[in-house]
Amino acid sequence: MTDMRLQRALARAGVASRRAAELLITDGKVRVDGKVATLGMKVDPATQKITVGGRAVKLQERRWLAFHKPLGVVTTASDEAGRRTVLDFIPDPAGLTYVGRLDVMTTGLLLLTTDGEAVHRLTHPRYRIPRRYTALVHGRPTAEIAQAVHQKIVLDGRAVVPSETRVRPGSDGRSIVDVALEEGRNRIVRRWAEAMGLKVDRLARLSYGPVRLGDLAPGRFRPLTPREEGALYKAIRMKPDGD
Repeated sequence: MTDMRLQRALARAGVASRRAAELLITDGKVRVDGKVATLGMKVDPATQKITVGGRAVKLQERRWLAFHKPLGVVTTASDEAGRRTVLDFIPDPAGLTYVGRLDVMTTGLLLLTTDGEAVHRLTHPRYRIPRRYTALVHGRPTAEIAQAVHQKIVLDGRAVVPSETRVRPGSDGRSIVDVALEEGRNRIVRRWAEAMGLKVDRLARLSYGPVRLGDLAPGRFRPLTPREEGALYKAIRMKPDGD
């Protein structure tokens, strides 16, 4: 493993975002090989002992997975109600965290990774990472919906600004709305649709940045290809290893 800045190593280990890791270092809570760490120092997590508040930090091997979240599965590490979680589908989930949530009734692509700093960037509005969804809706005629998706809708004091929309007829009087958003506010697609007077029957995420769901079956996962990983890191202006 190559040397990297300490705050990057802490973020990769899932301890904190890089900015929060910098605060831990400046507060004197981080030690490397027993010595108080300094901001900006480089470390090799494979050969050096890093501790935060006395606890050893272990840098997980970088992993990226694409998972097709089924209906009724919760996006969390554990669930108090005993529902099945996304990590229950992964044989070895150690160190994995999810990139943005999908609510329990939403299906589709969920990215999982051990790279905590990449998660922070992929979910931060600054990087404008597009997420594509398709929704089966009812409540208004298709022609009306096609007009409504271009109207300004404000949620939580901020406008929802789709980068792309497409509306087409579905079956049994329903409509299909395809939408791309460069943000990930809680239940944003459902709330946007409800603000137009629509009821969402089904909702799925088809892509996250350059990674597409494709024909991955519900409940199945696959490792990202090197090309997909490279495209993700390029989108968030970050090198896969190091700084």
